[in-house]
Amino acid sequence: MREFSVPASYVISDDQCMADAVTRNEREHPDSVCFLTPTSGGDWSEVTAAEFANQVRAVAKGLIASGVHVGDRVSLMSDTRYEWVLLDYAIWFAGGVTVAIYASSAAEQVRWVLEDSGSELLIVEQATHAAVAAEASEGLPLRETLRIDGGAIAELITRGREVPDTELTSRRAQLGAASDAVLIYTSGTTGKPKGVPLTHGNLGAMAACGPARLPSFTAPGSRTLLFLPMAHILAHAISLAAFENRVIVAHTSDWSNLPAQFAIIRPTGVLAVPRVFEKLYNTAKQLAHDSGKGRIFDRATDIAVAWSRALDTGGPNLWLRAEHVLFDRLVYGKLRAILGGECAYALSGGAPLGERLAHFYRGVGVSIAEGYGLTETTAAITLNGHETGNQRLGSVGQPFPGHDVRLADDGELLVRGPVVFQGYWRNPHATTESFTDGWFHTGDLAAIDSDGYICITGRKKEIIVTAGGKNVSPALLEDTLRAHPLISQCMVIGDAKPFIAVLITLDRDALPGWRHRHNVPTATPLLDLISHPDLIADIDQAVAATNARVSKAEQIKRAHILDAEWTQETGELTPKLSLKRPAVLKRHEADIDAIYG
Repeated sequence: MREFSVPASYVISDDQCMADAVTRNEREHPDSVCFLTPTSGGDWSEVTAAEFANQVRAVAKGLIASGVHVGDRVSLMSDTRYEWVLLDYAIWFAGGVTVAIYASSAAEQVRWVLEDSGSELLIVEQATHAAVAAEASEGLPLRETLRIDGGAIAELITRGREVPDTELTSRRAQLGAASDAVLIYTSGTTGKPKGVPLTHGNLGAMAACGPARLPSFTAPGSRTLLFLPMAHILAHAISLAAFENRVIVAHTSDWSNLPAQFAIIRPTGVLAVPRVFEKLYNTAKQLAHDSGKGRIFDRATDIAVAWSRALDTGGPNLWLRAEHVLFDRLVYGKLRAILGGECAYALSGGAPLGERLAHFYRGVGVSIAEGYGLTETTAAITLNGHETGNQRLGSVGQPFPGHDVRLADDGELLVRGPVVFQGYWRNPHATTESFTDGWFHTGDLAAIDSDGYICITGRKKEIIVTAGGKNVSPALLEDTLRAHPLISQCMVIGDAKPFIAVLITLDRDALPGWRHRHNVPTATPLLDLISHPDLIADIDQAVAATNARVSKAEQIKRAHILDAEWTQETGELTPKLSLKRPAVLKRHEADIDAIYG
């Protein structure tokens, strides 16, 4: 199929404003718990809809007193925390536009966002961010920088005490569906980030569409722990949808302690990028093998996948049901306990989730809904949902109601609809290049089945053309390889080369167990470890399993194991953990020359 549409099931009014959810929840459900915030004693305190509304109004008045006018951009540089959400809504109450800056941004990146957005007020989280901001803002017309952990919230509340409620009412009257709500700079893998303005109408359409596909995830009273960066549209969108539907949300930026926080919050649903689900699976598998229970875990994996697949083909037979019950006691229950014990639903986005991994988690009892979208489409524009009858694992689902998808002649996915932005910030050239007759070019290659379910097959700009003229999409190869416990990151190479190869970094957390199983001294340096015959054999086995999924011309002929790590700090990964391919190519130019020498 080349084109598919889903009729709209909602109406976005001309005066749509996301801030209205604050007053609506306060009016209709004042005592409903909306947020959990950490206390100094390590506990979590509740914030009701009425309390949140009072805080938002008070902070908004402070922003007005600080000189924020309707349409002004206010930059926010912070890790994921309750105050991020509070400030976001307060900026809208003041009539402003939230400009999201990743907390991990370097001074040069911060300067570009501040300068290009025209922000005059910057709110940062802590002293390290303030230092980066000071360097970044030199010479720019930035009026002020406030610090969250330096008392920014209290300071704004104090400043706004003399601002009347009527001023907030006046600001609200000047906003509508066409008003910009957020300005997000695409992290990108090449070039300077482009500003993506999303309107209140864009966000309203997202909030109307998403919960319809995720009724259990967004049911009032459900709980979730948000830990992805709020500067990323995916976390931001889920945060908004959760508040609209009175889902109780806790926030954290401490990824190192997630299981302990899951145990306290006991989320009914979680949002994560695929790497988190891969890491959880790989760690559990590694621990099982390290403790001599590898065969049990591997069999449990096979049964979970088989159980999930059977749900789509008439249901599991008696023997499969019996084995599933057994492994639920031995394995699956323990995996669910890591997520807090009550998590039955998850949402994955930001990168492709492997089909087998999705079946594994559904077999374990955690149904993962996978969506597809970009910053330019207000996060998701398609979604698979959680319900078995409407879920096709391996796809990213159907378009949202009111949206259309189409395949270009070269297989590129084109989209249009209410969640699609109108154009890049102050960049008409980039906007013209990205739209054709109202259709937005996603840059991703896809296939659409007869029922409108979409499968993403690769990134148009990442297609490798070998010296023999064979087109190879690296996505399938890389996704399959990363499922191996020893592999942290990998990048397939071979453009204009005689064969396909891959660069591989090792998962440091998996190495202690591997050393123990292979009687390798703990003190063995990583540089020596990457040339160890047993480790090379394990990686070669992973490559062979990956090659079995593609044609001979697409197969990896050589794997090169690196002693390096790829991180945001070293420049190879974006904040959503996507590869910056040009950065990897530049850093490992000598390694690549050696492969093809």
